[in-house]
Amino acid sequence: MIEPVSTQPMKQTHRYFFSFLILFLFSLTNVMAIDIEINTDRKALFSSYFPTANSFRTEQEKPEIFRAYKGDELLGYIFQTKGLAAIPAYSGKPIDLLMGLDLNGVMVGAKVTEHHEPILLVGIPEASLDTFANQYIGKSVTDHIKVGSGKQKGYVNIDAITGATVSAMVINQTISRASRKVAIKEGIIKDNSAQIMRAEILMDKFEKVDWPGLLGDGSVRNLHLMVSDVDRAFVGTEGEGIKDIGCNEDDEETDCNEFIDLYYTLLNVPAIGRNLLGNSQYDWLMNELKPGDYAIALMANGLFSFRGNGFVRGGIFDRIQLQQNGNIITFRDLDYFRLNDVYAENMPDFSEMAIFIVRAENEFDPGNAWQLELLVRRQTGPLNSVFTSFFGDYQLPEKYYTRPAPPPPVETEEQPLWVGIWLQRESEIIILTTALAVLTIILLFQDVVVKYPTLLHRFRIGFSLFTIAFIGYYTLAQLSVVNVLTFVHALMHEFRWQTFLMDPLIFIIWGYVAMTLLLWGRGIFCGWLCPYGAIQELINKLAWRFNIRQWEFPDAVHERLLALKYMILLGLFAISLQSLSHAEKLAEIEPFKTAITLHFSRDWNYVIYALGLLLISIVNRKFYCKYLCPLGAALVIPGKWQLFNWLKRRKECGKPCQICANECEIRAIDKNGVINTNECHYCLDCQITYFDEHKCPPLMKKRQKREKATVVVSAKIKKPQAGNQT
Repeated sequence: MIEPVSTQPMKQTHRYFFSFLILFLFSLTNVMAIDIEINTDRKALFSSYFPTANSFRTEQEKPEIFRAYKGDELLGYIFQTKGLAAIPAYSGKPIDLLMGLDLNGVMVGAKVTEHHEPILLVGIPEASLDTFANQYIGKSVTDHIKVGSGKQKGYVNIDAITGATVSAMVINQTISRASRKVAIKEGIIKDNSAQIMRAEILMDKFEKVDWPGLLGDGSVRNLHLMVSDVDRAFVGTEGEGIKDIGCNEDDEETDCNEFIDLYYTLLNVPAIGRNLLGNSQYDWLMNELKPGDYAIALMANGLFSFRGNGFVRGGIFDRIQLQQNGNIITFRDLDYFRLNDVYAENMPDFSEMAIFIVRAENEFDPGNAWQLELLVRRQTGPLNSVFTSFFGDYQLPEKYYTRPAPPPPVETEEQPLWVGIWLQRESEIIILTTALAVLTIILLFQDVVVKYPTLLHRFRIGFSLFTIAFIGYYTLAQLSVVNVLTFVHALMHEFRWQTFLMDPLIFIIWGYVAMTLLLWGRGIFCGWLCPYGAIQELINKLAWRFNIRQWEFPDAVHERLLALKYMILLGLFAISLQSLSHAEKLAEIEPFKTAITLHFSRDWNYVIYALGLLLISIVNRKFYCKYLCPLGAALVIPGKWQLFNWLKRRKECGKPCQICANECEIRAIDKNGVINTNECHYCLDCQITYFDEHKCPPLMKKRQKREKATVVVSAKIKKPQAGNQT
């Protein structure tokens, strides 16, 4: 028996068909109307960009660039973006805009002339497009323009199209890229990148590296956001107080405070890609890439998905994009591969992983710094939303790429890469230099400051916390003996300042240490600017507060242990002459990388070693610094040229007075009272005692004589007065 066929599904199908047909026809009329406007009344439209112009001429067909003239005077340029930057939008087709530039590269007009965006054809009025485009008027082609809220130094913000964030991002990318090409072609700005050959990845260079190693040398970078960080970014906007995503607080496996913990890297590099993907998966990926393509891996945990739940085939990923040299790079579905398996040793589990392809037309340079931009949107209404951006920086380590020889030198005003890095870290540089200036003032006027021991002790604790938190964990500017070995090898071979200028915080601290070595000796770095040393010192101070008994080696053992760090330094230097990379691995005797750079996120043996040294400092102040630190030993050598001796001593010091020697927890004061500047950490405790009339025996004697004389004089004065009364 044949069942009757229901007509309801057919009616539903017809309804959908006619709805899509109407939308399609509507989109055609929308596009055609704009095209007709340009073709039928071109002069009127061009004149709205340059009102004083009386003629518009072009000398080429593709791309067609019109020149606006007032008589024979050139006023500027008018062009359509489609022939210059045909960037696919959400519909898969580019958005075309009519742009105007004056002779200084300032945009004088911007109008969307053609698009196929479904969200812009239905539900969002054409006026919203004009409002968005008008924001570019007055902006320069040299401006780095960012859509959305969230202030970032060096960027100009513009408001997004309400309900069409992705389309706004594509329009911004289109305008920036097309306008820059015209400005370069017409000589308004110089194409600095034309003089630089694009970097080439060293495909034959591979070494086995685990996950902590990839993190340690910057091959993999991290963008970590807490929910509170995102909330602060929306303060003052319509999105303030709106929850981005829900979280089940009863689920013990979910951290409701962690918004996203995102790791990202460049997979083309064999030492990165093969270690993460494994050989077979890496070879497959390289075969999928066309010449000039690059693969970026994203791996994350947290409440926020970088892919987004609203992503569908044929669309654009609206939560992530890259930026390099002012070029904005977005990703479509064809640029995406699912990443299921990773193989790097000691790698954590991730709830979300993906591979995105940067296509060759984006002219991506793997040797130049780039930024990963994470866009976070908050819905404020059915169609309304606001969003902000968070940025993560990436610079591929130099050992993984080479740059072909540049063309013959041409005079250029191109800005060196290190200058841009210094500008990006301006606020950190200001904070660090201010702190170093304050420390310098304290050291220069130490004779005055030590007379206020309570103030000095509090300052020292505060500065130690600053050293740990800011210099150590925030800026990762912990110096290492590896820096010393690299510097020595640079002097022996090819020295380039640019190599050391790439990390401004490290460079500034090294410069300051070099200065203080000549003025005060080794102790300024070891006593004030070493994060790991500061941790040991604060731990020992807490131990003293809780009356934990200290344990010291006998003098004979102590003196021989002091030589150990010099032996370690000489051994590392000797090995570096044969293999600097091998010496860098052996330099793991320094716990700095584990404790500071990687925040103890390493193999258990490294963590036990670093924690063990900290535990020893509970009963023996700065044990590692005194006996094992090769960096401290390296600083002693130039410290021999110390120009001044700021630490005051008296003839009674050591003969017979031993107060300072007994109080020096670093044991840098010999029994004869002489301060061993090779071991001194410049804590100034001995100088506090030196000026203390109640502690320093010579001063105590003087004070007692003075007080006794005062008593005698007072008695003589009072005695006659008593006689008069009688």
